[in-house]
Amino acid sequence: GGVVTLAAVVVCLLWLGVVDGIEYHPSRTALNFGNLPVAVGLIGFCYGSHSVFPNIYTSMKEPSRYPSALLISFSVSFVMYTAVGVYGYLMFGDSVKSQFTLNMPTHYVSSKVAAWTVVVAPVTKFALTLTPIAYGIEELLPPAQQNSYVVSMMIRTTLMILILLVALTLPYFGVVMALTGSVLEMLVSIIFPCACYLRLLHGHTTTTEITLCSLMILLGLVCAIVGTYTSLTSIPS
Repeated sequence: GGVVTLAAVVVCLLWLGVVDGIEYHPSRTALNFGNLPVAVGLIGFCYGSHSVFPNIYTSMKEPSRYPSALLISFSVSFVMYTAVGVYGYLMFGDSVKSQFTLNMPTHYVSSKVAAWTVVVAPVTKFALTLTPIAYGIEELLPPAQQNSYVVSMMIRTTLMILILLVALTLPYFGVVMALTGSVLEMLVSIIFPCACYLRLLHGHTTTTEITLCSLMILLGLVCAIVGTYTSLTSIPS
């Protein structure tokens, strides 16, 4: 569901430029180092789906094909994100908003389809994203309550309400994405995997592996610190 909705939004953007004839307005500055930390956080957010990987692995009919599934998923995501980034830059330049759908003229059918698709997209993958958090909370409960349907429903309902309150309280979508990507995704996607790999295979890793993992941890820490600071300072007062 999530892949289909993302592909639909990409098609709508391409349709808007090719068929509907929206003129290109690229920025005069191709690279702005001042926004680079925020961009790193946004990129980390886009690729930070590691929390659901265990659930996907355990639910697969053939777990041996898990590496291939990851490779295909990240490759498709890279192609789509790159296409949207390049095409969005050519169309909107520096005037692009936190969601490029907000830049799309509302009187075009493709814009309306993209807007509604963005609304529907979270619904298709919300349950999968919420499952690891709910499971983590359920594991803290007494054994008698862990398999209770009522308790499970209450936990998920409470999480949804809390997420809704956060979304209403913090309307700065782009900044929140960058902050989340800098703080959480750098930890989950880069720092923790490398640290756990070195710890679990202590004494069995080569010098090259230790060096590469250490460099990745250092890079993740730098990106997390700089990205977090930049995201916090860019929040409107």
